Amino acid sequence: MNYTTDPHFLMMLFILPALFGLTLIGDGVNKMMNYDNRGWVTISIGSVFEIIILIAYLMMSIKS
Repeated sequence: MNYTTDPHFLMMLFILPALFGLTLIGDGVNKMMNYDNRGWVTISIGSVFEIIILIAYLMMSIKS
C-alpha cells in the first residue's frame, strides 16, 4: 500500500506536524526580533522537527 498518496494519512502524519514545526520557527523568529536570545532554541527545535518530518516522508515514499 502506498501511504504517500492517501490524503488523510498525509494530513495526519506530515502536514499537521509540519505546521507545528513552522509555528515553532515563527515563534523563534518573533523572539529574536524582540531581542530575546532564547529564540535560537525554538528556531533550532523547529528546524530539527521539520528535518525529522522530511526524512520520515522520504523513507516512506522510497519504501513504497
